Amino acid sequence: MTMLDDERVRELRARAQALAGGVREASAAAVVRRVFAIQAQDATAADLGIRVRGRDIRAGGIRTAYEEERSIVRGWFMRGTLHTIPSDEARWVLRLLAPRILTGTGRRYHQLGLDDDLRQRSDRLLRRVLATHGPLTRTELTEHFAPLGVAPDGQVPFHLIRHAALTGVLCHGPHRGGEATYVLLDDWLPAVGGRQPEGDAALVELAHRYLDAHAPAGVEDFAAWSGLPVTWARGAWRILADSGVITEYSTLTMLARRREEPGPTSSTPDVRMLPAYDNYLVGYRTRDMSVPVLHQARVWPGGGVIRPTVLADGLAIATWTRGSGARSIQVDAFASVLPQIESGIDAEKVSLVHFLQPSRWSN
Repeated sequence: MTMLDDERVRELRARAQALAGGVREASAAAVVRRVFAIQAQDATAADLGIRVRGRDIRAGGIRTAYEEERSIVRGWFMRGTLHTIPSDEARWVLRLLAPRILTGTGRRYHQLGLDDDLRQRSDRLLRRVLATHGPLTRTELTEHFAPLGVAPDGQVPFHLIRHAALTGVLCHGPHRGGEATYVLLDDWLPAVGGRQPEGDAALVELAHRYLDAHAPAGVEDFAAWSGLPVTWARGAWRILADSGVITEYSTLTMLARRREEPGPTSSTPDVRMLPAYDNYLVGYRTRDMSVPVLHQARVWPGGGVIRPTVLADGLAIATWTRGSGARSIQVDAFASVLPQIESGIDAEKVSLVHFLQPSRWSN
């Protein structure tokens, strides 16, 4: 059985994520389509995750994709955490993932006193409120919970809004004054023509999309990324293998006909500055391929924090932070870097500063 060495695995993964080999996408929608899901717990980090994979993508262009084209949408998907995915995939992904997320949240619902009846009444209330008044911010939605006897403070409003998102009532809509709003999902997202995958077909489709954006990867990597049981992941792998769609490389798997963009041939390292929590770092069960073991604590310092990193050809070589000034980007390298990499870092700093300027919402 053919083996892939670590350098080749890292190269293929980084290219699949449009993070190496000169591979970049031309638009926000194309980036999200390629990688399927962008980590989006932090809205600015999500925008930066799109920027780093694109070619001269501006924040205004990302807002256009969210709000005018409505080609991408932010919501609670893989592992019940916020991701940005292609809008036309949102409904079937929710149908596949939401039931397990809701079951996994059951204990928290019980602790908060959110029984099934209250959650259903809340869904109906939010549907009526958004149909009448939407788009609304979280604070504005919370003000409408009084008839349910729900106080505006604490975690209950958040969990009721999230529940409505998981049940397909609402999704993130346009920004207003820099703050996210919520809208009715079926009013906001474009209608999808044709039949969408259900049941096992949806599971296999999600596994296929994962491999297209993350391979070489293993079945446990898919389970860790999706939040689905490893038994489900193995079932999807078996179906893909039986249909000849995948090729096995020991414990790793790739799509048999995976695209291979030629990209520019260059001896100059491809340097990218990833945002915090980027899915290139969390899309696998382990992190050894992307971050040297000796320096992992600098990227994952604890407390759920994942720091912004600098990649060179897919390997983390530094962390970075924004300073107090608008143009201040500070890089903390793990070791001395080559002049070519230093030049790449300087170019990325310029791109980041341009993106993060106060006028960044303009196209």
